[in-house]
Parts: sequence; structure tokens; C-alpha cells
Amino acid sequence: MLMDKKTKIKIISLDNHLFPKLLKEIPDAPKKIYVLGELPDLSDDSPLIAIVGTRKATDYGKQFAKEISQKLTEMGVIIVSGLAMGIDTAAHEGAIAANGKTIAVLANGLDSIYPAQNENLAKKILELGGAIISEYALTTPAYPNQFLERNRIVSGLSIATIVIEAPNRSGSIATARLAAEQGREVFILPGPANHPNYQGSHKLIRDGARLITSLEDILEDLNINQNLKIKNQNDNAKFKNDINKISDKNQLLIIKAVQNAGKPLYIDEIIKITKLEPHIASQTIAFLTIAGIIKEAENKLTL
Repeated sequence: MLMDKKTKIKIISLDNHLFPKLLKEIPDAPKKIYVLGELPDLSDDSPLIAIVGTRKATDYGKQFAKEISQKLTEMGVIIVSGLAMGIDTAAHEGAIAANGKTIAVLANGLDSIYPAQNENLAKKILELGGAIISEYALTTPAYPNQFLERNRIVSGLSIATIVIEAPNRSGSIATARLAAEQGREVFILPGPANHPNYQGSHKLIRDGARLITSLEDILEDLNINQNLKIKNQNDNAKFKNDINKISDKNQLLIIKAVQNAGKPLYIDEIIKITKLEPHIASQTIAFLTIAGIIKEAENKLTL
């Protein structure tokens, strides 16, 4: 793994143990990926699910995308999408609303965010410990053919792809077909029969994709509901057990500050809240980080 020191972009090759396992399995896996932020720990069994759809989405489609993304994230699922306007944006926003991790796959070099309107969204993704990735080298523009190439990575990272509003000619149709070819599940949200945003979606259903109307449909088909519930319960129990073992007042002060904030905090913010001396706060945070109780992402700290 190489690191671009100037941009903090990691370069992970196909033969590296950090390369995502599911992505490595697809027939045309990228030889390397550029990563800004943090990819999920491969030892963690949180599933990745893609949510994709048209840029010119209806309010209903965007609302459904955001809500289902938020609910899945709250259960421990990591959402993957393409950072485009419309459905992709709503999917990432849903994960962020749940204070969870999400992965955005770009069709250009990571020295710039495309579309530029989503720069703030990209920052939030990184602040919450998510990742922005690409197979393209720095300074590579977003050429039209690269969006189709990018789609195989979106589906390739994920155990399933959810398509929300796909017109007949849509990149989401390509993503769904790629997911099927990769042996992954494809779920489709149906809509009005005469609405152009659903013409491609309905064709995918006729071709064998699974129709969904709720979160429960997805959880039932993937059989992940109970497993995730148990995992989350175990994680919460372990975290509470770790906290209960702590007697150091400074450590408890910092943990409480981060818990009450409900969002990642800079170390300066923690010092201000706890009123600890900077060197004591730094030492205490270092201990909590090593113990795995506090995590660092983009210079911010979270539980």
C-alpha cells in the first residue's frame, strides 16, 4: 500500500490484503484503487449494500432512498453509492443521518470531487469514518465512459444492489445487470406504470430482479436481520462492558464528552468541553484509542 503524502490518498493494489474481498472476486476487478478515508475493516462482518438510481429523481424516490439507507445503516449495514445527484446523494445522506459509514465511488481522480455540488457531502462521509474511492489516478477527469466502468465497482463491493428509479437509459440499469453478472442480489423499488423514471426498473423486475416495497423485504431475502441484530447487541454489550471497567476520571470525562456530542469531535473541542490540560487530554485519548474505545477519522474522534 502506497500513500500520497500530499493528499492522504492511499493506493491499494489488487494483491494487497487490504483490497476489498468482494471486489477482488469480480471478473474485471481494478488492478488498484485509490482511497480517501477508511475502508471497512475486513475482519468486520458488516455487509455492504449499494443503493443507486437516477440523477433526476422524484421527491418520493429520494425520500425512500434516504429512509431505507438510514434504517440499514442503523442496523450496521454500510451503504455504497456513486455520489451523483439524485438517488445517490439521498443514499449517502441517509447513512450520514444515522451517523454511519458510507462509501462513495467516483469516476474521476480523487484530487477533485465530482459533482462539485457534493463537496460538503464528501466531507461529511470522511468525517464519519467512511471512504471515497476510485480506480483512476489523480487529475483524471470524469469522462462519460468511466461512469459505466465505475458502476462495476459499486456493485462489486456490495452483497446486493438496490435500484430506486431507473429510466430505460440509465447507469443504474447497467449497475443492476453488472450486479447480477457478479452473482449479487438485485432489488428494485416499483413505481407508477406510466412514469418514465420506472420504465427501466420494471424491465429489470420482468427480467428476474426482486421487487421490494419495504426494508423487511430486503432483510428477509438476504437473511441478515437476525445476524445483524445479534452482532449489534454483542458490540453494544462489549462496549458497555469495556466502559464499566474504566475507573480513570479523565477517561470517563472524554468518553462522556464524545457520547453527549453525538458527532465526531476535534481534540480541541474535547479539551474545551472537559477542561482538561492539553497534554493530559492527549495522553488519555491515545490510551482510549489504543484500547479501541475511541476511534479517529479525518482528525476527529468518535466512539
